[in-house]
Order: sequence, then C-alpha cells, then structure tokens
Amino acid sequence: MARMSPRVVPATRPSLEERIDLWFSKGHLVDGIWVGSFRSDAKPAIQRIEDALRLIERNAPLHYRRVKNNLTRIWVNLVPHGAGCYLHSLNACVLDERAVASQTATVEWIASAIVREATHARLEKLGIRYDEAVRNRIERVCALRELNFARHLSGADALLEEINWRLDQCGGDNVFYTNQNMWEQTVQGNAEILRHLGTPEWVITLVFRAGYLVNGIRRFTRRTAGASVQ
Repeated sequence: MARMSPRVVPATRPSLEERIDLWFSKGHLVDGIWVGSFRSDAKPAIQRIEDALRLIERNAPLHYRRVKNNLTRIWVNLVPHGAGCYLHSLNACVLDERAVASQTATVEWIASAIVREATHARLEKLGIRYDEAVRNRIERVCALRELNFARHLSGADALLEEINWRLDQCGGDNVFYTNQNMWEQTVQGNAEILRHLGTPEWVITLVFRAGYLVNGIRRFTRRTAGASVQ
C-alpha cells in the first residue's frame, strides 16, 4: 500500500487568469481570511460564507483555528469538478457559486465544506501531494475531519449522511477518485459551466472539438491540489 510520506510541495504562482479573476472579485477580510466572490452580486454569497465561519467558530473552536491557520482565502467562483476544491496556487478554498446559492445548501453544509478544504490545505503544507496512489486516503482523512465537525452540530442528520456516503467512496477498490473518473467529471463539469453561462450548445461542441477546453482542464487540474466531487 502506498504511504503518504511528507515531501516538499513546490510553490505555485497564481496564473494570469486567476489573478484577473481575483482582481474583478469583491471581498473583504473576515478574521484574517479574505472572503470574496467573482459574482457581480457578491454580497449574498459572501454573507453565507461569513455565517458559515461564525458557525464553525461557535460550535468547533479547534476546527475554526485550523481553518484560520491553513487558508488564506475562501473564494466563491465556478468549479468544474464538484462543489468545492482547494487551490494550491492561491491557498484558497474555492466553493462553487451554484452550490453556495442553492436553497438546498445549508450554512452547516458550507461550513463543513470549508473544514474539508482547510484539511486539504493542511495536508498540502505537510508535503502530501494529491496523487492518485494516495487520493482515497487523503479524501478519507478530510471526510473524517468533516465528520468530527458535523457531530458538533445539532440537526445535521442529512449532512452526516452525506459525509458518510463520501467516506464509502474512499474504499481501496473504489474508482471514484481515480484520475480517469475525475478527468471525465471535470470535462462534463466544464460543459455544465458553459451552459450555466448561457453558451449555445453548438459553441460548446465547437470548443470541445477545437481542444481549447481540454487544454484549460489540464491547466486547472495541475493547479488544483485537492478536489471534492459531490
């Protein structure tokens, strides 16, 4: 069995695209963490993130300290491979704007996602890369940290059920977190992003055929240290 041995993680500079997106994002510091959104109507998303941070602080101070110590940013943007990810180049928890705005996404769910991505950040800082050989074990560690947090909350049965479901995906024989499966989900997710932005189907088809989107996926995948596909 592969072991998660500490290694030095090379520093990654933010891409030009990331720097531009940050420049156009609105946000502010919340207890030392930059909280922001790329959306033009950023205020509702930012408020939900602030509410989630306060929920963590009230119910699980240890988890809150870990979030503060391991994340520089919590950024609401579009994510092609699930509801959230940890972006190493920005030391950021990136949460998908569609998930954050969804009526089914509770503040407890958002708080749990922040705890998860802060754990990804912590593992990265320890030198543990998000490689396929150890990915299931990394996701298991992050889900267990989430589970510990969720148990501090009242009325979180649905959230606990979801976390336990993700724990089941971390079994040694499960292909959920393989490179191939995550690649396929990212390709599909990018198409859904284009649809979300109102792109006509014929343009999406053309983009895929031209290969531009595929190259963009490769660049995004290289920059992303962790992903939580839900």
